[in-house]
Amino acid sequence: MLTEIYKRIQARLKHKKLMSNIGPLRFLSLPPVIKNLIIINALFFLATIALEKQGIGITHFLGLHYPLSPLFRPHQLVSYMFMHGSFMHLFFNMFALWMFGNVLEKVWGPKRFLIFYMVTGLGAAVIQFLVYYIQLTYFIPEPSSETWSIIMNEGVEVAKQGMNYKDPYYGKLNGLINGAIVGASGSVFGVLLAYGMTFPNSMIYVYFAFPIKAKYFVMIYGAIELFSGVANRPGDNVAHFAHLGGMLFGYFLIRYWNKNRNTF
Repeated sequence: MLTEIYKRIQARLKHKKLMSNIGPLRFLSLPPVIKNLIIINALFFLATIALEKQGIGITHFLGLHYPLSPLFRPHQLVSYMFMHGSFMHLFFNMFALWMFGNVLEKVWGPKRFLIFYMVTGLGAAVIQFLVYYIQLTYFIPEPSSETWSIIMNEGVEVAKQGMNYKDPYYGKLNGLINGAIVGASGSVFGVLLAYGMTFPNSMIYVYFAFPIKAKYFVMIYGAIELFSGVANRPGDNVAHFAHLGGMLFGYFLIRYWNKNRNTF
């Protein structure tokens, strides 16, 4: 009799343990910063959709714009990290944040992980601004005063509507000045780099089938982003240099922490 009762208790405990690892309970076990980042990003996305259905666009207000644009606001340096252009954009960023950031937050602690996440997001914005400045200064013919006036007035309204000019020159210029940068990708790429530096020999399964060491995965991904950014293919709306900026700032921050062992 006692043996039977013991077996039932063991079976129930085992069942509870299994249930705690699946479904909503699994989400509750996420470390606090990642869990809250996922929630905040999801709420921003839902708010964007809900307001757009009411004819209210908030991307031009919360998305990041070049400092010369009339649409630029200082708060965008932070708010752009929580805005996304589509559900798949949001999903893959949050999936990568969970996949690579989960163990990092548990190792570093919530405070350090959040600092890293925000610094790499800001770094991504800085590098993207630098690239825009180089393009506007050296690779795009200097606009006349009339063209500049059009971009600063009419171009702003065009950008607010999520559109752009068909003319290649006007389209490129308006895209750089008034186009919005959105997404957590800069921070996520920083987290990816941190994972590769912290656990270089851990295995990542590409498409859940092909194993590759984390350090090589990070190198290959970084090379792809660099090539894509330099290629600057027409119609490519991905801010590749922002991704690289997140990785670059993440690298220097980790090197700084490693150098100051009392801090890290």
